[in-house]
Amino acid sequence: MGKKRVITEKDIKELVLPGQGEVLGIVVKLLGYDRLRVKCTDGYTRMCRIKGKMKRRVWIKEGDTVLIAPWDFQQDEKGDVMWRYTHAQTEWLRNHGYIKTE
Repeated sequence: MGKKRVITEKDIKELVLPGQGEVLGIVVKLLGYDRLRVKCTDGYTRMCRIKGKMKRRVWIKEGDTVLIAPWDFQQDEKGDVMWRYTHAQTEWLRNHGYIKTE
């Protein structure tokens, strides 16, 4: 089986934009295992979990910008992390109005 390869920022080239039912957010706190506290652009603070295929391939830190898919139930409280943006991608999102600067 071998070791799993960790994806670095150089390897992430594509930019995934929020689709229907998805929101952007900034990681506020790491809660342990695969759980995060995320402040979303729609005004809610959600407890989110990292999807299984991202768990050991993409490392997420506090302050990172992520793409969130809120759950169908408890959509104001919980969601799944779908994507992590690099610093350059975060700047692009800010410049094009996807993330409001405060």
